[in-house]
Amino acid sequence: MTDARKDAPPVSGKVQGAAGNAHRSGHWLVLAVIGLAQLMIVLDASIVNIALPDAQKDLGFSNGDRQWVVTAYSLAFGSLLLLSGRISDLVGQRRTFLVGLVAFAGASFLGGLSPTFTVLIVARALQGAAGAILAPAALSLLTTTFTEAKERATAFAVFGGIAGSGAAIGLLLGGVLTEYLNWRWTLFVNVLISVIAVAGALALIPHQQKSAQKPKLDLVGAALISAGLFCLVYGFSNAESHPWSAPSTWGFLAVGVVLIAGFLWWQTRAPHPLLPLRVVRDRNRGGSFIAVFIVGVGMFGVFLFLTYYLQEILHYSPVTTGLAFLPMVAALMTASTASNVKLLPKFGPRILAFVGMLIAGGGMLWLTHIDLHSTYAANILGPLLMVGFGIGAVMAPSMNTATAGVQPTDAGVASATVQTMQQVGGSIGTALLNSLAASALAAYLVGRAPTPLNQANAAIHSYTVAFTWAAAFFAAGAVICGLLLRPGPPAPADPNAAPTAPA
Repeated sequence: MTDARKDAPPVSGKVQGAAGNAHRSGHWLVLAVIGLAQLMIVLDASIVNIALPDAQKDLGFSNGDRQWVVTAYSLAFGSLLLLSGRISDLVGQRRTFLVGLVAFAGASFLGGLSPTFTVLIVARALQGAAGAILAPAALSLLTTTFTEAKERATAFAVFGGIAGSGAAIGLLLGGVLTEYLNWRWTLFVNVLISVIAVAGALALIPHQQKSAQKPKLDLVGAALISAGLFCLVYGFSNAESHPWSAPSTWGFLAVGVVLIAGFLWWQTRAPHPLLPLRVVRDRNRGGSFIAVFIVGVGMFGVFLFLTYYLQEILHYSPVTTGLAFLPMVAALMTASTASNVKLLPKFGPRILAFVGMLIAGGGMLWLTHIDLHSTYAANILGPLLMVGFGIGAVMAPSMNTATAGVQPTDAGVASATVQTMQQVGGSIGTALLNSLAASALAAYLVGRAPTPLNQANAAIHSYTVAFTWAAAFFAAGAVICGLLLRPGPPAPADPNAAPTAPA
């Protein structure tokens, strides 16, 4: 292949350097816009949690209805991700990104104004749908914008750090907004973020050329996977408030598994598959999808149950609870950058996923030693740093590897698959750990008087059981990733390789 630059007229070093710097600075501004959008999506899964008690008092809904403020978002988000990812491939990532931002702002504004519980739930579902449009477009824009190895590594380090720490940031921001303004600002804040991101996207993200081919969508596959993911997320969400033996739990889970199996079968026969199996057949890519899934399952143990412990046992305020997670965020961002920029090109994803999972699991096991007299400095800070380093070592390299080497025509659906694995992993982790913790709490109180001391010890016992199971998930992830991912550094991309035919 001829390098066109060799035949071009010479350019002065000053001009060439200025052009290169402008190009690079433009890339990093695009990363800032994409990062804003990703932060809004991830933190919105947790920012409302701290505001729920105030919203409940204001709108007058019951404890039983409270879960729907979270579930409505996760149902719409999780079930529409793959469909939205393919639409992003067909109509263009920039256009889909902008539509998602505007829709998210509108849904958030509606939620902030909610006069009734019903309007709030509708707004949260619309937020989830808008997030499903926005998330794969954001990640695919990152994939297609940063193609040079070193820039890509840095970009994915930032993106992976946001994906892993967004829930903790959401807890802090939710606490600040609820304590100093009111619960409605946990929704209104998205409008401000969206306006900034829309302005940045319009100014910085270039228009994409329209494909000469007429876009085609696998409607049968879209219906199967959307319905299957809806049933799966609903079944696990329902398990938080209903027994696993309830038909509304196992029935939805069973139907979800059948529909997803049907979707995979259909993808081998569909003329224009929603998820071309070439995207998941690559060993490193498939292993990275699983790594993101397992991190999603395990990390909710630290966010959910440590929040309970800090607020209910140590009596931290919402803001102080959010601040307590900041060292974990710093560790996660540091590990994301180091692992993705320095270590991934040298060692590959296998050793990073294996070691990262073990470190995160070790942090979870350390948390099992908390009691009524634990202190933050002695018993919480160290485990948080370990979990942050572990998740950072896994998340960013896995997202990078999962989207590396995909053709532009598959960037959206590959990105959506990553987001789906994290979302479904989080739903499964929350439901399983909640169920295990509730059973442990009930078992601890058998034969004991319901005194405040026993109640507190029972709660701590339930948290440590959840931490133990989270550690087990990370240990299983270390084994699975160690076996599945290829050893050694990833192979460099072949610039002369023929592109894969679009689906």
